[in-house]
Amino acid sequence: MTDTTQIFEPDGRAIPYIVEGDGPIGLVLIAEPGQDALGVVGHYLAEEAGFHIIRVGYRTNVDAATTDDQADDVVSIVDALGLERTWVGGHGRGGTVARALVAAHPERVNGLLLLGVEDEDIALAPVIPVLIVQGADDDVTPPANGDRLQATAPERASVKTLDAAGHLFPLTHPIETAVIVEEYLDWD
Repeated sequence: MTDTTQIFEPDGRAIPYIVEGDGPIGLVLIAEPGQDALGVVGHYLAEEAGFHIIRVGYRTNVDAATTDDQADDVVSIVDALGLERTWVGGHGRGGTVARALVAAHPERVNGLLLLGVEDEDIALAPVIPVLIVQGADDDVTPPANGDRLQATAPERASVKTLDAAGHLFPLTHPIETAVIVEEYLDWD
């Protein structure tokens, strides 16, 4: 598979994405708009853990798109790549888009990965397992957000906290973040 940016253009929307690895565990990662702190995490999971990683960016006019529009963009790429079911996750705003996608299409996902949880009113889809990873010193998506979300589904939502890590923990602590994800997704 490739690790160069490709552009998918359904209905005139230009959505960038990168595919790495071709392993049996699929994971779609959605970054925050304007930055991609998930590059090293995704690369590690593809190269070292053998995952099939799809990193999805945002259409050019991201400000005109609703959260549901952004979730539909991700579904369009997943469909174009022929993936029936996959893990879906994101960092900050990307996690909010992932939550919206999973809420709208729970039959399409194996689970949800949230790296820093925004304080948004999007309920967790029933039955779907959830891994929440957060930075202990995150002042953008404080750990309390993840703890509150986990409390709504304690039987299937797990929280892992990285000590001495701020909001950009996937960038500042990429290997630690990737190992947490690898161990959780590859537990069987």
